[in-house]
Amino acid sequence: MAGRQARVSGSLWRLDEVDFCYGRQPVLGDFSYQFERGCCYGVLGPNGSGKTTLLDLLCGLLVPESGAILFNGRPLADWRPRALARQVALVPQEFAVDFDFSVRMVVEMGRYPHLGRFEDLDDHDHVLVRKVMTELAIDGLADRPVNRLSGGEKQRVAVARALAQEPAVLLLDEATSNLDIFHTLSIIGAVRSRVREKGLTVIAALHDLNQAAFFCDRLLFLKQGQLICHGLIDEVLLPDVIDDVYGVQAQVVYNDFSGCRQVSFRASDYGR
Repeated sequence: MAGRQARVSGSLWRLDEVDFCYGRQPVLGDFSYQFERGCCYGVLGPNGSGKTTLLDLLCGLLVPESGAILFNGRPLADWRPRALARQVALVPQEFAVDFDFSVRMVVEMGRYPHLGRFEDLDDHDHVLVRKVMTELAIDGLADRPVNRLSGGEKQRVAVARALAQEPAVLLLDEATSNLDIFHTLSIIGAVRSRVREKGLTVIAALHDLNQAAFFCDRLLFLKQGQLICHGLIDEVLLPDVIDDVYGVQAQVVYNDFSGCRQVSFRASDYGR
């Protein structure tokens, strides 16, 4: 919530002057930042500002053109994919499965990085999978083919698989964009409880500023691949920042009902 102080216990990721381009089109430029453990970060900015690219760089799906990315004090490129998968889980914007895997089978895939070669899931794995599926209210879908679910149901399956992975870091790329309010709050509650109780680090690319204020401890605002500002909610969720980043007028007030800052908008030329 607004004003909430995150638990910080040391740097997890360090990015030094990272640049990335798609072809000749720069997407991130001279990006430097340190992500601390046990904190929930919201990455905000207009479409095309570099949010998804940043997450893909953090989990090793993309390699920077220049600059350095360190994870747990080691160059990210030095991490073996399986070892990194034990530490980092990504929920992408679009979750697609091409085969008729059941929901249960997809969630069980979150346990694979922790298994040895040819090793089957044990009782602990099955208990964990059932618990996560119940927590996200997809236990009733367990035997359904995942490729026949609605977009929102698929997204809940993707989050369940990531939580079943028991990562140290959870990367969320607009993970609640297809969800109704009830299931959005369920996911936020499940993730925040792990931040609080297990020291999970969360980095979430978001469009909804009000959701970010409710969900996150710290915010990073990106614009045209540049880090415009970052800090605690009260420090950076401000009308002038929103105007600079999005080009809209905003009013930011503390809401007693939600227990955090909330934003109202209008276009800068509204009423002219």
